[in-house]
Amino acid sequence: MAEVKWNELNATLSHNNAGKEFGLTEAEIFEAMRQGKLQYKENYAHGNPYYRLLRAEVTALARELHGADFVQKQETKHKLQTINKEINSLKRKLASLERQKIELLAMQNKVESESKS
Repeated sequence: MAEVKWNELNATLSHNNAGKEFGLTEAEIFEAMRQGKLQYKENYAHGNPYYRLLRAEVTALARELHGADFVQKQETKHKLQTINKEINSLKRKLASLERQKIELLAMQNKVESESKS
């Protein structure tokens, strides 16, 4: 039954992302892992090790260490950062598409003027 949690969508996160998302220090995370408060699985990305943690346990740890208000503030802050990142990405994509549109319109006008000559 516990194995199912590890495979659910958004049920896990890396120890690095847990720190960023919940405002936990690496020391707090590793101490909780040593105390058995956090289950973890060791994974590797590009040859570098990282620990995969269960999001529900990380949330509970953050509430225990820093309080529910802190966790709520961190969740809001993280969501805002994610949204701003996506907005900026879309702005860059839009600017690129606008440039391509201008280039294509210029090519279209050139072809049309050459065909009329």
